[in-house]
Amino acid sequence: MRTKLIQISIAVCILSVGLVLMLYRPLSAKPDEETGRILKPIPGNTTESWTTADHSKFEALNRDFETGADLTKACLSCHSEAETQLHDSIHWTWLSPYDDTGDTGKAGYSVNNFCVSSNKMNDTDCNSCHIGWDAKNDGINCLACHGQTSIQWKDEFRDYSFFKEAGDLEIASEIQQTIREGVKVIKLPERENCGTCHFNGGGGEAVKHGDLDASLINPQKTLDVHMGVDGQNFRCTRCHTTMEHRISGRVYSTPASAHRKSLVEDDLVPKIMCESCHTSEPHEQGHKANDHTDKVACQSCHIPEFAREHPTLMWWDWSKAGQMKDGKPYVEKGEFHRYTYKSYKGEFKWEKDVVPEYYWYNGSLTTMTIKDTIDPEKPVRVSWPVGSPGDRDSRIFPFKVHRGKQPYDKKHNTLIAALLSSDVDGYWKTYDWESSIERGMALMDMPYSGEFGFVETEYVYPTTHMVAPEEDAVSCSECHARSESRLANLSGFYMPGRDSFHLLDLGGWGVVIAAFAAVMLHALGRIFKNGRKKED
Repeated sequence: MRTKLIQISIAVCILSVGLVLMLYRPLSAKPDEETGRILKPIPGNTTESWTTADHSKFEALNRDFETGADLTKACLSCHSEAETQLHDSIHWTWLSPYDDTGDTGKAGYSVNNFCVSSNKMNDTDCNSCHIGWDAKNDGINCLACHGQTSIQWKDEFRDYSFFKEAGDLEIASEIQQTIREGVKVIKLPERENCGTCHFNGGGGEAVKHGDLDASLINPQKTLDVHMGVDGQNFRCTRCHTTMEHRISGRVYSTPASAHRKSLVEDDLVPKIMCESCHTSEPHEQGHKANDHTDKVACQSCHIPEFAREHPTLMWWDWSKAGQMKDGKPYVEKGEFHRYTYKSYKGEFKWEKDVVPEYYWYNGSLTTMTIKDTIDPEKPVRVSWPVGSPGDRDSRIFPFKVHRGKQPYDKKHNTLIAALLSSDVDGYWKTYDWESSIERGMALMDMPYSGEFGFVETEYVYPTTHMVAPEEDAVSCSECHARSESRLANLSGFYMPGRDSFHLLDLGGWGVVIAAFAAVMLHALGRIFKNGRKKED
């Protein structure tokens, strides 16, 4: 009887402890669908952004601002080091911090096959994207990244100045009220802030990147499992972590990260790599896919296509620019309601649901400048991944490859940076290649022979966004296939299912036949032996 009472008491205690734990379990915790374990909420990953400061209460912001520069001074009255930090970042300089020559970058001698110009010549149209109030001439525009309203800040201040000088004080007062309200809504950058530039680089939405466009402002998790508003709802800053206004990510020819450590190994590492959160063995224990992570990037399997919502530009032919109709410039639109021709830019080709091209990639890219010599007899790789099967840091990685035609110097065999801006009588106003090239190269202090032609070029963009749900990942047979393999262009290594090695195949079939023969001989021997026993 005593033993039974003790057993009952222990059971009651266990049930009580279990009930207490259930009652005090955090409401935000939820069981993982696969393991059933309770997952703790991730700090900083809430649907609402938070801050320790209410900017609407700051006296420095509760006044009228005549110019954007005045507003920046108010910001710096508290954030005293922000300007110094930003001036040392690539978002301000547009130069690689790892190249002491100053050649590499948009504001250096680097060239691409989109705008075929350079910010080194202070082309006004290109500099309009800069985060300064007047390009780099009038201080940083803090609200470009931290403002949380749909206000176009440069336009608002420009309009305010215009209407005030024109004497229309009523409209000027309305604009000033809009500015006063907008400057008090300050937060960490949202997707719209980053996307203003990164979704629209190269002259329009999805011109450059195939995996970055306006569809990522409020995507479903079927488009991106990390950024989906019905899923994880990550902001850009969740992975692109920042220190002193230096944002983690790939910087021209420099890898995004010098290592592949996970937060399990070091909780201070940048979160820019897949391994940072998912480790080098992201699948369940014993899963064959874990054997691939030393040679295949996570993106290769988990981004089956890019441009899944909006089309992306895949071809830009500058050699066809300058055509007229009835003596006037014209434009044409095609299948996706995107421009397929503009007189001042040439011919375009757009695609949707694009299967990436795959190359070995160790995180570095070769980037060409107008100082580099080219071979015009074959497509020029203006930007190209660095890597090989034997490089321990290389992985098979997916890319968007943008192709087109652009001008080059026929005698010097170098690519050309032409002056484009219509504000300074560039090509977009004059439609004169000769003068725009001559003036552009002079502004760059680079030689020009006076003879130009057009050459085919290729430019790569690593594909890292638009991560699909698990069920939409690339299947094994899409790569390990004799025909139509996604990796058909890669050579220098053996891939089971895709490749055949005659001697190895013969050896394998020999082993199979020998094994079959051994089984048959063994079976016949048993049958013969059993038959002898029955006769005896």
